[in-house]
Amino acid sequence: MKYVPDATADRQFESDNTVDRVGVDGLLSELDEYAVEQALQLKEKLGEDTEVTALTIGPEKAVDAVRKALQMGADKGIHVSDEAIAGSDYVATSLVLAKAIEKAGSPDVVMCGMASTDASGGVVPAMLAERLGLPQVTLASVVEAQGDQVRIKRDGDTATEVIGGTLPLVLSVTDQSGEARYPSFKGIMAAKKKPMETWSLSDIGVDASEVGLDAAWTAVEETTARPPRTAGEIVTDEDGSGATALTEFLASKKFI
Repeated sequence: MKYVPDATADRQFESDNTVDRVGVDGLLSELDEYAVEQALQLKEKLGEDTEVTALTIGPEKAVDAVRKALQMGADKGIHVSDEAIAGSDYVATSLVLAKAIEKAGSPDVVMCGMASTDASGGVVPAMLAERLGLPQVTLASVVEAQGDQVRIKRDGDTATEVIGGTLPLVLSVTDQSGEARYPSFKGIMAAKKKPMETWSLSDIGVDASEVGLDAAWTAVEETTARPPRTAGEIVTDEDGSGATALTEFLASKKFI
């Protein structure tokens, strides 16, 4: 799961055109909350022997995303934090996540959100599956599990598919998979006692030269600030011509 800048905050870029993830307020990506919820529901179905581990990579403040998952009900957290990771693209991000997952201990299900709310790429689950050598069932709006079998429903633009897979696998869920639970007071207090580990790149066996902006396959060359909003045009209707004026205005903007 990903720690992302708060969409309601004043988001900014660093001098190298990467997103400022330190100087702005951040939170657990909303789309990843659905993944946490589905992981917790799987645990409830499979029994207490099942363990949910929340994993994120990012700056020091990214630990807040893990804490949110622990408050929701996850059993333990892992935070991969290293200055060399800053500026990493999807390729490097998937590498760090895969190595951390392998170190954590070969899970039966790697649960992901459909995308992050900041970059909206949606490619990391597939990249993880490739790196881990696992099958993938992605973009699930419904998840059903029985034994070592998982079946999902995927809603497309023109049809709905039902896809099945055998554990272990990588699974991503959409925002239609079920509303994520709110942390209860009991959950918030219990989260303080749950195990939390912080790893560096060396801990997971990743060389700094493989990640970061210098290793990225893509880079943002230029950013432009959004122009300030201008005053809107007011259409009056003093002599009954308001409807005509409004229609002409909408037509000029190609809205109708």
